[in-house]
Amino acid sequence: MPNIEKYENLVLGSGGSGKFIAWTMGDAGRRTAMVERRALGGSCPNVACLPSKNIIYSARVISLARRGAEFGLTTESMSVNMKTVQRRKRLMVEGLHQMHADRTKASGADLIMGNARFVAPRTVEIDLNNGGKRAISADRVFLDLGSRAAVPEVPGLRGAEPMTHVEALDLERLPEHLIVLGGGYVGLELSQAMRRLGSQVTVIEEGPQLASHEDPDIGAALRDLFAEEGIEVLLGTQVRQVEGRSGNRVQVHANDARGKRTIEGTDLLVATGRKANTDGIGLDLTGVQLDQHGYIEVNERLETTSKNIWAMGDCAGSPMFTHVAFDDFRIVHDNLNGGNRTTKNRLIPFCMFTDPELARVGRNESEARRAGVEYRLVKMPIAEILRTRTVSEPRGLMKMLIAKNSDEILGFTALGFEASELMVAAQTAMLGRIPYTMLRDAIFTHPTMSEGLNQLLANVPAKSA
Repeated sequence: MPNIEKYENLVLGSGGSGKFIAWTMGDAGRRTAMVERRALGGSCPNVACLPSKNIIYSARVISLARRGAEFGLTTESMSVNMKTVQRRKRLMVEGLHQMHADRTKASGADLIMGNARFVAPRTVEIDLNNGGKRAISADRVFLDLGSRAAVPEVPGLRGAEPMTHVEALDLERLPEHLIVLGGGYVGLELSQAMRRLGSQVTVIEEGPQLASHEDPDIGAALRDLFAEEGIEVLLGTQVRQVEGRSGNRVQVHANDARGKRTIEGTDLLVATGRKANTDGIGLDLTGVQLDQHGYIEVNERLETTSKNIWAMGDCAGSPMFTHVAFDDFRIVHDNLNGGNRTTKNRLIPFCMFTDPELARVGRNESEARRAGVEYRLVKMPIAEILRTRTVSEPRGLMKMLIAKNSDEILGFTALGFEASELMVAAQTAMLGRIPYTMLRDAIFTHPTMSEGLNQLLANVPAKSA
């Protein structure tokens, strides 16, 4: 082993939590090392959130162009150049990488590119990407290991060399017929984008609806949307075996309610869940315990079972969103500076960037019923908001759950134009414990999506006697 270098702080991973820990520690003049195995900044700016939304927006522009006649645009012919689509995305990624490199350098934190493995509780040996080794020991260790796409153990699936979102977002060609395994966020976002770019698309979902964590009416609305866009959706379909090779020709053998069937395509995308990057790095030598699914066990302060080791983001079992990873950083950082923040009772919003968007904060109906929470429901079509008429985007619905015997907002869901922005008003009210009547009676600008809250909340059922 090379000579062991001593640091105050060692950060493994430069994702949404790790980079901010490293930057703030560096800014404070504390000797800090940040180890990253692949891309500075982690998944979000390189192969996940931002690149996917970049591609999705290109697909939306193309979709709007195809609707050009509706808006008065006359075109003789149109075609999609995937290399140009990718060029726009890569320019964005390059800019983001430079931004991260500049911020890291300015912080004074040492960036080490390589693969780290623990050889003692707070000591790692690093195989450097450019060759050689380094060994580092630190007073405090912060784990931001992230996660990766999981590939189910289906006969023939691995041999078919399917794409995950990483490969799909880097395609410079258009799949002729893309088969997508999984009807969750990743699968749905990329399915719609690829269809709009010109691929034939089939989505295979084992469960009874798309977006399985959402209410049935949302799942049904998404299925109707996909049917309208020419995407084949196979629900209640279990994959038994896969033959062929993605990028050439694949056959997916499956069972559904009618029996056996075979789906043929040219490309295969797996979007069935994620797995924590906790294996193979020697965590067994640290005293850090994992749960049965391979995620790091942490308490409400994100402390692991080993003293002076914290875990944040995906690897700690946090909801897998960049905004949650950033809040994990804030919890750890503030507590190290005398605060008392925890993960308990966080109000976490999320959005699926299909077109239209799906946004939710707080409970939906399914969750409320499972928890035995009584509520009043108010619901309306998005088309009733006049803003949707001006942009010709009438699809979707919005609904809010109000406590049965008080005016507390329990949850808000919207599938529709600018749903992610519309959700912010509901979230702000929930954070401030503002009664729904304040939103009902507020004066919102016309014509905006927000004024739909006036319309929606004017119809809340009366409290129970």
